[in-house]
Amino acid sequence: MRTAVYAGSFDPPTNGHVWMIQQGLQLFDHLYVAIGSNPSKSYTFSVDERLKMLRDSLPSCERLTISYFDNRYLVNYAREVDAHYILRGIRSPNDYEYERGMRHINSDMAPEIITSFLMPPRDIAELSSSMVKALIGPEGWEDTVRRYVPEPVFQKLQQDK
Repeated sequence: MRTAVYAGSFDPPTNGHVWMIQQGLQLFDHLYVAIGSNPSKSYTFSVDERLKMLRDSLPSCERLTISYFDNRYLVNYAREVDAHYILRGIRSPNDYEYERGMRHINSDMAPEIITSFLMPPRDIAELSSSMVKALIGPEGWEDTVRRYVPEPVFQKLQQDK
């Protein structure tokens, strides 16, 4: 069975994340979508809020597990769930440089785990959680942000604004 982990902060989940998850479900028999904790980041939403937004934004599927891991390297989490693949997205040259370095470090720690990269389509290639959060606030933000996030995420953003 081909099992992969797609990890991120998902703060908040975007349509780009949903696209990656949909592609991951086409490529792998089981996909773990895992919220990781990065001590160098400060988060807008709690882990529970991010888990709920992900669950509410994705159709229930027995081949999909949404989870959280903390204080562990991603490759160690992948080993724990018996995943042999890590799924990552590349949106820009900066992403490529970062992900290339992480792929090599992950391979040093766990050579049996393969990192697979996907490049999103042009209409969501520049989309990030940080960009979505930066768009919130000015008059008319709702019309702009609505096109970049799943409906349950949009409702949460409206509620918290």
